[in-house]
Amino acid sequence: MSGEPTTGMLHHVEIWVPDLPRAVASWQWLLEALGYTVFQDWSHGRSWRLGATYLVLEQSPALSADRHDRCRPGLNHLAFHVESRAMVDALVDQASANGWTLMFPDRHPHAGGEQHYAAYLEDKDGFEVELVAADAPGT
Repeated sequence: MSGEPTTGMLHHVEIWVPDLPRAVASWQWLLEALGYTVFQDWSHGRSWRLGATYLVLEQSPALSADRHDRCRPGLNHLAFHVESRAMVDALVDQASANGWTLMFPDRHPHAGGEQHYAAYLEDKDGFEVELVAADAPGT
């Protein structure tokens, strides 16, 4: 990816978190493992960039709750491409040491269906990510 923006490409995603240091600890590990690099860093936030898109974590004083609820209206989860099943497995192996919990462990890695090889992880603030293997059939 050249990093050049194109019409329709996602510019950025901003996630408000209740505890910035805790969120940075888990998200930084994941985003950097996926190829993102630190883009911005300030007292109430940090962002990481990959190509022309960046993801922001911010601890805003305007927060109205102390935990994200993915089952309420709004963001349910973010899904990321991962280069291979082996990389999905490696990330799952490291997830708990980095503040993430494997969701649906009884159906992992096919919680999204038999042809869908992915991991579903949740952080301590209730945010979910899906890591989808690019080398799985049907992706």
